[in-house]
Amino acid sequence: MLKRKIESLLQDWKNRPAHKPLVIKGVRQCGKTFSVLRFARENYAHTVYIDFFEQPEAKVAFQGSKKVDDIVMNLSAIVPGATFVPAQTCLILDELQECPEARTALKYFKTDCRYDVICTGSLLGVSGYGSTGKKEDKAKGTSVPVGYETIVEMNPLDFEEFLWANGITDQIIGKLRESLEAETPVPEAIHRRISDLFLQYIVVGGMPEAVSIFLDTHDMGQVLSVQRNIVDEYKDDMVKYAPDADKSKIRECFESIPRQLSKENKKFQYATIRKGARASQYLGCLQWIEDAGIIVRCYNLSQTQLPLDGNAEEDVFKVYMRDSGLFLSMLEQGTQADVLQGNLLGYKGAIFENVMADVFSKMGRGLYYFHKDSGLEVDFLMRYKGQCTLVEVKAATGNIKSTRTILKNKDVYHVNSALKLGKYNVGRSGETLTLPLYMAFLLVTY
Repeated sequence: MLKRKIESLLQDWKNRPAHKPLVIKGVRQCGKTFSVLRFARENYAHTVYIDFFEQPEAKVAFQGSKKVDDIVMNLSAIVPGATFVPAQTCLILDELQECPEARTALKYFKTDCRYDVICTGSLLGVSGYGSTGKKEDKAKGTSVPVGYETIVEMNPLDFEEFLWANGITDQIIGKLRESLEAETPVPEAIHRRISDLFLQYIVVGGMPEAVSIFLDTHDMGQVLSVQRNIVDEYKDDMVKYAPDADKSKIRECFESIPRQLSKENKKFQYATIRKGARASQYLGCLQWIEDAGIIVRCYNLSQTQLPLDGNAEEDVFKVYMRDSGLFLSMLEQGTQADVLQGNLLGYKGAIFENVMADVFSKMGRGLYYFHKDSGLEVDFLMRYKGQCTLVEVKAATGNIKSTRTILKNKDVYHVNSALKLGKYNVGRSGETLTLPLYMAFLLVTY
């Protein structure tokens, strides 16, 4: 059974006096339903579960009167065995995007306060979440219950959760933190074990089903099959939920990601989607995929200074998959073995950059890089320990010419520190702190 960070968040939410209905948004198959059901069954005497996708007939319970007593009466008639006891029942509304009226009803559950409500949905960023302003939505009486809900985002397993799943204890993770803070090498046995697990994380990613199959069988063929099925589900969602005029373009946009990252200059270019394509044709399509939680953008900075988001160039960016395993599943068969065996050549930069984007975005960090037409380029920049810090990612070892240039010219770039992540142990050379790739998840200090 996989340990997830959302569990402590759910417990904190329940313990908070007068808490609001909780809405958990996240990409499809990231483990929302499993985690919520397990939490509810362990913490409440009664759990009432509704999946609006599997039980469309339950939508009628939220139509008409929004009085909680009326909704509860309707649900009791529709859901066999539904029991509502004040302070003892948790109502779970899954696939919330399928029933906007249920979301509107959250306001009334909050003011009523008798029952806890947890909602989940895999496409809340693009469908049924947030008022569209369309006439049909207004006619249904659906609206956003602003101020009456708590919204959190759940990701696939991050690297720390992957370590837990592989039996790595908090004590060992604490030892890694100590090495980072003291800037001293990690003991060799621990270093080798965590390095191996990081390579496995690159190819397996964090989708719970893929992780569970990997732990049970270590059969990468089965893992790949699961990952490709999930990617196919994403493509099906693009057909089902996207506006009709954008369906094919959204899919084209999505399928171009491996080609975008294969270029020397990995800046997202619309012409890579299709010859002659323009930003005006595809901008909304890319936003749809991002809102669905499938990809994340990494913005170029106009200057290497804080605040990073204030210096980001909105129309110059790279695009990464939010889950490393799914990204590798979009590449040809055999790539997973190449990563594990270290046989990659030119494309390895894209793979290792993508896993860093996976790690940083799951930590909640915004993604930024720095590129100048002169050829100067740094993979990532972040606020770390109060400073604008350069982050170079190396699949094995390699030079950091651009970083050295920037650090040498402080009067121009105003940067005093850099991190070099690669096939190293912990060490320092002047203003550059060298770290193993797996330590990226520990860079939590802002």
